[in-house]
Amino acid sequence: MEETSREAVATAVQRVAGMLQRSDQLDKVEQYRRREARKKASVEARLKAAIQSQLDGVRTGLTQLHSALLDVKDIQGSLADVSKDWRQSINTIENLKDVKDAVVQHSQLASAVENLKNIFSVPQIVSGTKLLIEQAELLQAHRKLMELECSRDDLMYEQYRMDSKNTSDMNLISIYFEDVQELSDELAKQLWMVLQRAMVTVRRDPTMLVSVVRIIEREEKIDRRMVDRKKQTGFIPPGRPKRWKDKMFEVLEGTVSTRIEGTQSVTREADKMWLVRLLEITRKYVLDDLIIVKNLMVQCFPQHYNTFNRFFSLYHNAVSTRVTELASEDLEANEIVSLLTWVLNTYKSAEMMGHPELFSECDINQLEPLLPQDVVDDLLSKYVKTFTSNITGWLRKALETDKKDWQKETEPEADQDGYYQTTLPAIVFQMFEQNLQVAAQIDGDFKEQVLKLCLKQMNTFLIRYREEAMTYKEEHLRDRQLPQCYVQYMIAIINNCQTFKESINSLKRKYSQSSEPTDSDAAIERTLNEVAKEGCQFLLDEVFLDLEHHLNELLTRKWVTGSHAVDTICVTVEDYFNDFNKIKKPFNQEMTSEALRRVVVEYIKAVMQKRITFKNADERREGAERMIKEADQFKFLFRKLAAGEDTDRLCGAIAAIAEVFKLTDPTLLFLEVTTLVSKYPDIREEHIQALLAVRGDASREMRQMIIGTLSENKVSYSGLTQPIFKDITVPTMTMTTMTTMTSMATAKLLK
Repeated sequence: MEETSREAVATAVQRVAGMLQRSDQLDKVEQYRRREARKKASVEARLKAAIQSQLDGVRTGLTQLHSALLDVKDIQGSLADVSKDWRQSINTIENLKDVKDAVVQHSQLASAVENLKNIFSVPQIVSGTKLLIEQAELLQAHRKLMELECSRDDLMYEQYRMDSKNTSDMNLISIYFEDVQELSDELAKQLWMVLQRAMVTVRRDPTMLVSVVRIIEREEKIDRRMVDRKKQTGFIPPGRPKRWKDKMFEVLEGTVSTRIEGTQSVTREADKMWLVRLLEITRKYVLDDLIIVKNLMVQCFPQHYNTFNRFFSLYHNAVSTRVTELASEDLEANEIVSLLTWVLNTYKSAEMMGHPELFSECDINQLEPLLPQDVVDDLLSKYVKTFTSNITGWLRKALETDKKDWQKETEPEADQDGYYQTTLPAIVFQMFEQNLQVAAQIDGDFKEQVLKLCLKQMNTFLIRYREEAMTYKEEHLRDRQLPQCYVQYMIAIINNCQTFKESINSLKRKYSQSSEPTDSDAAIERTLNEVAKEGCQFLLDEVFLDLEHHLNELLTRKWVTGSHAVDTICVTVEDYFNDFNKIKKPFNQEMTSEALRRVVVEYIKAVMQKRITFKNADERREGAERMIKEADQFKFLFRKLAAGEDTDRLCGAIAAIAEVFKLTDPTLLFLEVTTLVSKYPDIREEHIQALLAVRGDASREMRQMIIGTLSENKVSYSGLTQPIFKDITVPTMTMTTMTTMTSMATAKLLK
C-alpha cells in the first residue's frame, strides 16, 4: 500500500509540475484543482458502479447454486423411488408376454384384413395392369404395380416378423404374387423401349418421357426406403433394389452408342468417299441430338441429373470409341487425312461440339482427346510412309510423261511471256500443293513435316531429272536429226528449273513458318542450277557442232584468201539465239555471255593452233585487219544479243592479237606483246610463242628475249575477270611440223 501511495504522490507531483511551468499558470491553480476534483469524483463513481455490479453477480450466482442443489436432491429422491418401483414390477412384465404376443398377432391380422381385398383381387389387378402397359398408360400401370408390390411386401414383412425362419409361408406368398414380378419386368421393358427412342419421343410426345422419368424416380425412392428398412430389420422384398435409374443411364448410353455406330451406310468398295460420308453423318447426328437434348430433353429430367453434360459425355465417349475403331482399320492415305482432320479440327469447331447453341452449356476445352496421342502418331507415321511411296511413284510417272513429250515433233507450249515450258512443274507442284493443303488441315507441325518431305523428294527427283536430261542429250548426239524439237525442249527443261525455284519459294512462303534456309533448300538450289547450266551447255554444244566446220576455216590459207566463215558463224549464232530468247532469266543472260566467250576462245584457239604462218608484212596487215573486222562483227552481234559488260573485253582480245600481227616494226614487237599481256594476264608463254610463230618474222633470239623478259616481269593474274587464255592449249610440235618450219625458215634465208 505504501509503495502504491508513493507512486501516486510521485505521479501527482509530475502532473502538477507540468501544469505550473510558467508564472502565469499560478492564477489558474484553483481552476486546475476543481478540474482534478471532478476527474477524481468521476473515477470514484465508476469504481463504485463496477464493484456493485460484481457484487450483484456474485449474489445471483450463489442463489442459483443453492436452487440447483435443492433440485439435485429432489431428482436423487425421485430416482430412488423409480428404482424401487422397477424392482417391484419385474415379475409383472414377465406376466405380460402373452399380451405382447397377442398384440403382434393382432397387428398381423389387421394387416391381413387391410390387404384382404387386394389379396383376393390380385389376378384382376394383374390383368388390368397388363392392359394398361399394352396401352402405354405407364403411370397408371405403375400405380397398380405399386399397390400389388405393397400388398406382397407387407404380407412378407409381417410373416418375417412373426417367424423369419418359416420359409414355406414365404414361398407360398411369393408363388401367389409371382405375376407381380413379371409385371415389373414387362413395365421395365416398356420404359427401356421409350428411352431407346428418347430422341424421337421427346419431339413427338415429351409427356411419355416425363412419365418414364417419374416412374424411375418413384422406384428409386422405394429402393432407398427398402434398403433403410433392411438395415433396421434385416428384411428386404424380392427384386429390391431394382436400380432402375442405373439401368436407365445404361440404356441411354447404349442408345447413343448404337446411334453413332449406325451412321455407316456404305463401304469402301461401294464408295471411295465412304469415310467422309460417315464422318459427316456422325457430325450431323451428334450436333442435332445435342441441340435436342439442350432445348427439349433437359426439361424432361430432374435438374440434379445434369442431363446435358451427361449426354455430352455419352456422345463424346461414343464418338471416341467409334473413331478409335476406324483408326485401327487398314486406312488409305486420304482416309487417314480425312479422319485426323475431323478428329483434330472439325470435332471441336463451331460445326460440331463448339456450335454456338452448345457453347454456353459446356466447355469443349475440358474434353479428353478423341484419339490417344500414340494412335494419332501412328496414323501420321502411316500416312507419311504411304505419302512417301505415293509421291515417289507420282514423280516417276510425271517424269516419264514429260520424257515422252520431249520426243514430240511439235514445239513445247509457251507461257504468257513466250518462254518455252512443259507441264512437269505444274503437275509436280499441284501434287505438293494438294498434299500440303491436306496436311495443313491436320496440324501446323505436321504441315512442316510434309513440306520437308516434299522438298526431300524434290531433291531426289531433280537428280533423276538431271540424269534424264543428260540421256536426252546423248541420244540426240547419236542422231542429230532426232528429236526434231531437241533445242526447244532443252530450252523448256532449262526454264522448268526456274519455274521449280519459283514454285518452291512459293510453297515455303505459304506453308512454312520458318524463313531460314535449310540444307535441303541449298541442295535443291544447287541441283537446279546444275541442271540449268548443263542444259545451257548442251545447247551451246549444239551450236558449236554446227559451227565446227566454219571455226576450222579460221586462220587458214582459205581464210587469208577470202572466207565467209565468220559471217556464217554470226548468222548461225543469231539464228540459234532467236530460239534461245525463249530461255528465262537469269539463264538466258548467262548463256549469251558463255556463247560469246566460247566464240572468242574458239577464234583464239584457231590462232594458237598455228594453222598458217604469215609470209610477209602485207599478209600480216591484211590478216590483222580481217581479225579486227571480225572482232567488230562479233562485238556487234553480241551487243545485239545483250551479252553483257564483258563483250568489249572478250572481243578486244582478238583485236589485241591482231595488233601484234599488224605491227610492221619488229623492234617494237616486245612493247606490243607487253601491252597484250598487261590486258590479259592469264596468257602464258606458249601462247606468246604461238603468236610469234604465226607472225612469221620473229627470229629465235627475239622470241627468246621477249619470253625471257616477260618471265622476269610476269604480271600476276588477279582473278577478278573471267580468264580467256586459261583453257586454251597450244598443240605441241610434231617432227613433221618442225621439219616444215625449218624448211620455211631456210627458204626465207636463201631469198
